Amino acid sequence: MPRWLRFVLPVLAAVGTAVGLTVVSTPAYAASLTAVSSFGSNPGNLAMYSYRPDGLPANAPLVVAMHGCTQNATDYFTNAGWRKYADLWRFALVLPEQKSANNSSSCFNWFETGDTARGSGEALSVKQMVDYAATNYQIDRGRVYVTGLSAGAAMTAVMLATYPDVFAGGAIMAGIPYRCATSTTSAFSCMNPGVDKTPAAWGDLVRNAYSGYTGARPRVSIWHGTSDTTVAPANATELRDQWTNVLGVSQTPTSTASLPGGTSMSNYADKVKVYLVQGMTHATPVDPGSATEQCGTAGTYYKDTICSSYYQARDWGLDGGVVTPTGSPTASPTPSATPSSTPSAGPCVRASNYAHVTAGRAHQSGGYVYANGSNQAMGLYNVFTTHGLQQTGANYYVVADTAC
Repeated sequence: MPRWLRFVLPVLAAVGTAVGLTVVSTPAYAASLTAVSSFGSNPGNLAMYSYRPDGLPANAPLVVAMHGCTQNATDYFTNAGWRKYADLWRFALVLPEQKSANNSSSCFNWFETGDTARGSGEALSVKQMVDYAATNYQIDRGRVYVTGLSAGAAMTAVMLATYPDVFAGGAIMAGIPYRCATSTTSAFSCMNPGVDKTPAAWGDLVRNAYSGYTGARPRVSIWHGTSDTTVAPANATELRDQWTNVLGVSQTPTSTASLPGGTSMSNYADKVKVYLVQGMTHATPVDPGSATEQCGTAGTYYKDTICSSYYQARDWGLDGGVVTPTGSPTASPTPSATPSSTPSAGPCVRASNYAHVTAGRAHQSGGYVYANGSNQAMGLYNVFTTHGLQQTGANYYVVADTAC
């Protein structure tokens, strides 16, 4: 699809249910994916594209989404589902794009040491894109997230390791542990059959990426198809070992759950989550349809299973409190965060993160604030960052920026 094309869709007014899923109105929009020609020194020689939905508020979140090999920014923007939720919940997107001059298959160079170190190469180029968005789009630096497929997923792990001070969370779709490979030759071994290391050995690779860093580290989600023959599913286990070790939690899950599309979720203390999609090959999980829980377009490297973008956006608290047809916000679908009783709408309060913590509606950890109950990320612990919190149960709150 041409990058200059501007989409115009009517607002769909009908709200109903189909197969148990809530159908909501599709927002009208005229914004388009835009190339940004100058965003810094760009040592990795990447291209930058951005998307700002109509009515983007100040201090909105940002999601950096990186394509896989043989793909480009427009392809991932069009098919992965992130545009739908950026429009619906008002957050910005940045989509880095690899150039064929850097890699003949348009893969991000996640296996080149010069591109995977803090302060150099492609890693620095992506970080400069975030800086550009924060300055020019008034993005909330406490709510910046990163995701990607395959080489973009491996690059997601790179960004989480090298810039833990920039990202609040990341979602690795069919990816590779950070610094598994340091050459083209070793990259193939990492992809399949995979490389086995101890959690401590994997963790040391991340810690060495920003030596001496003692601040908060981003939460990590790992998505993988059980029938992936391009990047072996063993990598999901190795990624789990790497990031649970870095985040200081056990490799034994604290809870598990079954999700649509044959997806199992293992939760490790709400810091690492592993989503395994039964029977899925090498792909971003999508679920085409008009329901809120559905997204994306099925095709090569996009498999019709579950809308990963929906679940990931809500896990990061980007929904701002989804509103049902009755007007009551729903809680996050994260099983570990579901209250024991049916939630009922309570007070809706807008205040600074500091005030929310002081009033007992939220808590802070490592300088970041999370809503009580739902554990939705709210950004930095200070008096400048503000959010609306809707109480939906006993000591259970969801972010509701549009409702309060």
